[in-house]
Amino acid sequence: ENRPVPEPGPNEVLLRMHSVGICGSDVHYWQHGRIGDFVVKDPMVLGHEASGTVVKVGSGVTHLKPGDRVAIEPGVPREMDEFCKTGRYNLSPTIFFCATPPDNGNLCRYYKHSASYCYKLPDNVTFEEGALIEPLSVGIHACKRAGVTLGSKVFVSGSGPIGLVNVLVAKMMGAAAVVITDLSASRLQKAKEVGADFTIQVKNETPQEVASKVESLLGGMPEITVECTGVQACIQAGIYATRSGGTLVLVGLGPEMVTVPIVNAAVREVDIRGIFRYCNTWPVAIALLASKRINVKPLVTHRFPLEKALEAFETTKRGEGVKVMLKCDPTDHNP
Repeated sequence: ENRPVPEPGPNEVLLRMHSVGICGSDVHYWQHGRIGDFVVKDPMVLGHEASGTVVKVGSGVTHLKPGDRVAIEPGVPREMDEFCKTGRYNLSPTIFFCATPPDNGNLCRYYKHSASYCYKLPDNVTFEEGALIEPLSVGIHACKRAGVTLGSKVFVSGSGPIGLVNVLVAKMMGAAAVVITDLSASRLQKAKEVGADFTIQVKNETPQEVASKVESLLGGMPEITVECTGVQACIQAGIYATRSGGTLVLVGLGPEMVTVPIVNAAVREVDIRGIFRYCNTWPVAIALLASKRINVKPLVTHRFPLEKALEAFETTKRGEGVKVMLKCDPTDHNP
């Protein structure tokens, strides 16, 4: 609340934050203080799904001006390394990323960020939609890595926010049929709303039984499976379900070591691909939102002012709704 307003560097902009979504990783850092090798050692500002208004631009910034509404891409490479040169800057080992220790996030009143990773929002795209570009980007990157195309049959495992954006994007990219699984009936209902063709509420079926249900609903095994939970049994079901020669994309992150039927995947030439965040997705997402080809608005189920951030985090932790959005609109705080 009382931190000084930062001055933007030559290639940075100072933003008055508007909408910030809460992600499962934010809650995980808050509760556990680490995700894998990323450990919180000092106080850290959370938040990486964000939009805001430019209030000041650095001397070298030409494409933005004060008053511009922007969506923020949270991952900014610190150096032009081999990964940046090949367009896969998300894999750069020294990348800055909002709310990944030790880098501060943007759940605050004022925030400065690299101008190149702030994207101007068209007038018909709201701040909230701008903040949702971050999770939407995970879907775009995953479905591209999976090779979703016209007529694909797709199995999405997990109906949280990331599962839902994968449904939206898969349908947009031409998937003929999408089936989604989850433990929660209400989340599966939301998946139906955003375009899933079939839903399976998993109770205590074995991974093979889940795979068999997926096959019968789709009328054949899916060419593509997008696994969004990180749960061992779900990854196993993903392998069993995917058609020979198909692709399984692992989006959800769970335990470091997982037991999977790797020989089943190997002898059937099922490609297993990882994804790490996203790259080159903001312009695509903005074009989709501006043209109304994709609708992310139903994803937001709860809204809180910044003053009630703790309540918002508790709501997310309890698994209520889908996407919880914080409003940082600082009408009474001038820089």
